[in-house]
Amino acid sequence: MTVVPTSARFQENAHEALNDARLQGAMVFARNFAGRRALAAARLPEFDRLRDSASAIKDHTLAHLDLYLEAYERKVVESGGCVHYAEDAEAARRIVVDLCRSLGAKSVTKGKSMISEEIGLNAAIEAAGIEAVETDLGEYIIQLRHETPSHIIAPAIHLTKRDFEHDFRARHTNLPPERDLSKPEQLLAEARAVLREKFLAADVGITGANFLIAETGGSVIVTNEGNGDLTQTLPRAHIVIASIEKIVPTLEDAAQLLRVLARSATGQDASVYTTFSTGPRRPGDPDGPSAYHVVILDNGRSAMLGGEFQDMLRCIRCGACMNHCPVYQAVGGHAYGWVYPGPMGAVLTPSLIGVAEGGQLPNASTFCGRCEEVCPVRIPLPKMMRHWREREFERALSPAAARYGLGLWAFFAARPALYRVAAGLVARSLRLLGRRKGRFASLPFAGGWTRYRDLAAPEGSTFQSRWRAKSGAVK
Repeated sequence: MTVVPTSARFQENAHEALNDARLQGAMVFARNFAGRRALAAARLPEFDRLRDSASAIKDHTLAHLDLYLEAYERKVVESGGCVHYAEDAEAARRIVVDLCRSLGAKSVTKGKSMISEEIGLNAAIEAAGIEAVETDLGEYIIQLRHETPSHIIAPAIHLTKRDFEHDFRARHTNLPPERDLSKPEQLLAEARAVLREKFLAADVGITGANFLIAETGGSVIVTNEGNGDLTQTLPRAHIVIASIEKIVPTLEDAAQLLRVLARSATGQDASVYTTFSTGPRRPGDPDGPSAYHVVILDNGRSAMLGGEFQDMLRCIRCGACMNHCPVYQAVGGHAYGWVYPGPMGAVLTPSLIGVAEGGQLPNASTFCGRCEEVCPVRIPLPKMMRHWREREFERALSPAAARYGLGLWAFFAARPALYRVAAGLVARSLRLLGRRKGRFASLPFAGGWTRYRDLAAPEGSTFQSRWRAKSGAVK
């Protein structure tokens, strides 16, 4: 299915998610990632130094991206492969579909790829009369449900075991209805049996890439299932689809990034499978594809280079920011209305589809800073969310009440003496009005707060006045 963005209605999406009892129960699992990451980082004394190194590697690559893309293409061609460049999603879809048609493909297996989701690749393949089958277990179940991923590393995190059982029984109608699917192991065995036939029948395998290595012309995928290996070795052609920022200079650089990737994502020292692929099958190789193609997508990323949002291109898609984000934990990924959820989505989505559509997402933040604190490549996500808020305000895309309220605050903030007088007057007035109960259950202009909780009455003086009085007493 092609993802139609609903990011502009994030508030409505979020309210629906908060009132979805089934979703709230399923999202409890997402809270396990934070503890696992902390333990994994503690086991590696040099973890923070590796984060510094990972950030520097990505910055260096982005500063010389054209050179490394050219070097990567040369190595791919030397190994017998072919590189295709796609300016936008439409071009990428067209390239992949044309390749599948030229190979006479009737069925395609796919490894998990957020770029595939970004460009709506499955819908394009199916529109060409070719079967597209997701082989990652989480991606497979959401494909059965005609949904999109709720998380970039755990796409079905919004579902429960009962959801899996229900959908397997509804879609695997050729299997005995009396079979026992009460345990996770049984669900996994059934998915493995069904997908094995798809692996053997596939004409083309499509994977994403965690990294593209300029030194070797190779691609790297990181998974915890064997589906990625089967997807790229069994079919007669392997197509890699990745965005321009996935390039890294050397194998050593990739190894350093891998050391922080799994620890940040799932709390593992290393993922179960880390697979390097370089070109098609060579003479004497026992297996592998006879054709190897790499589709490198821009889709708005080159416009981010050299600007306020370039740091976002350091992202290695670990999901740590959303694993630690209180907003994501409360509403899940679908509330964000497009492919990329959580703090990284709050920055990347408006960068790729525009602030008019994605401008609400940077407001979906408490600015607690945990996303930046745990990012393995130290992306300053809160700072970039502030930049998007500024742009939303400048273009009058934020609600009128918010704009007028900020304008009024700015008027007083630019006049410190007047600000102190006004703030003191408001504090004393609220103290008098709330002295009986010590709190407010409702208050003009504060309905967003008092709708869900009481507002404590002030003590009668502002923080600044108390601080000045205390500072004077100390002197």
